[in-house]
Amino acid sequence: MNSIISTRFLNLYYNEFHALKGITMDIQPNTVAALIGPSGCGKSTFLRLFNRMNDLIDGVKITGDVLVNGKDIYADVLDVVELRRTVGMVFQKPNPFPKSIFENVAYGMRVNGITDNQYIAEKVEESLRQAALWDEVKDKLKKSAFEISGGQQQRLCIARALAIEPKILLMDEPASALDPISSAKIEELIWELKKDYTIMIVTHNLQQAGRVSDTTAFFYLGELVEYGDTKEIFTQPKDKKTQNYITGRFG
Repeated sequence: MNSIISTRFLNLYYNEFHALKGITMDIQPNTVAALIGPSGCGKSTFLRLFNRMNDLIDGVKITGDVLVNGKDIYADVLDVVELRRTVGMVFQKPNPFPKSIFENVAYGMRVNGITDNQYIAEKVEESLRQAALWDEVKDKLKKSAFEISGGQQQRLCIARALAIEPKILLMDEPASALDPISSAKIEELIWELKKDYTIMIVTHNLQQAGRVSDTTAFFYLGELVEYGDTKEIFTQPKDKKTQNYITGRFG
């Protein structure tokens, strides 16, 4: 099966600091890949490679290959706006826009030049349904996104990412700021969404990684220590460092 996401001998530097070291990894379509490891080990930096969010940081240098659908996304000819349509991002803290619930989801379509109001309305409903939020907000679409709970805001941000029809969803600790019930809803949602999307999730919650992911990558000090089937990583890790992290001996 062809990978939808690949890196080959990837290195990333912040000026002199070597943040990611020689990472080679493949992710298959319609799977959930969890990135785990102690704080500061490179997980979020690795995640942000795939929609070129690291471009916004001064002094970043990248060597090696980063491929999405077989294309080198750091090639000079690449359209970054088009890439970000293919690769959606959901952040740690819910970050709705100061607009109505409806306009939060419609925003990406309007920015991309879609003006057909019927299409926009249908897509807003579809995206909110996909994010398991429609039934909770269908009677308050004109209300401010700030009037709903944090867990609902995070699902709204997921709906906003889905509305522009990405192929890949990057999630940087999407449930860490939420209460346990809201976190469980996000986890159920991730499991549902992988039917249509490929998902990469950074999480500090090992139980969550175990529940939602097909594959798990353990990062430590900028290196990919171990990557494989989640059940195997959690029950029979090959590397002592992975075992120590999973059993709580460090990190």
